[in-house]
Amino acid sequence: MIEFRIDRRSGVATYLQLVQQTKRALRLGRLRPGDRLPTAREVVEATAINPNTVLKAYRELEREGLVEARRGLGTFVLRSLASGDAAEQESLRRELDAWMAKARESGLQREDVEALVGSVLDQRFPSSDPAVRE
Repeated sequence: MIEFRIDRRSGVATYLQLVQQTKRALRLGRLRPGDRLPTAREVVEATAINPNTVLKAYRELEREGLVEARRGLGTFVLRSLASGDAAEQESLRRELDAWMAKARESGLQREDVEALVGSVLDQRFPSSDPAVRE
């Protein structure tokens, strides 16, 4: 089951953090079709956020066709966002983890790493949305 982490200093709306974390878990295969998301009560107890915020996130995920609320049973994953070979993704994740460790040992801060990764992402995966380009 997914455990949500809320960063109150991120500037990202709390419900969007829940949506993003759920989508990340779907992409990484940590959530699969049929899995149940934590109840709003469980999320509230773990994160101290408003239950309506959780429900808003779940409604957004449902609107996108990723989850389905079943009255009296909970909210369940309908489809995955994982693509590619799971073993290959795990290999790449380990390589990235080693790179991150090296970056940290070199004295880079999180913001430095985000800037480096962002610049390579922009180069390798250019956005088709002109509003996203700098």
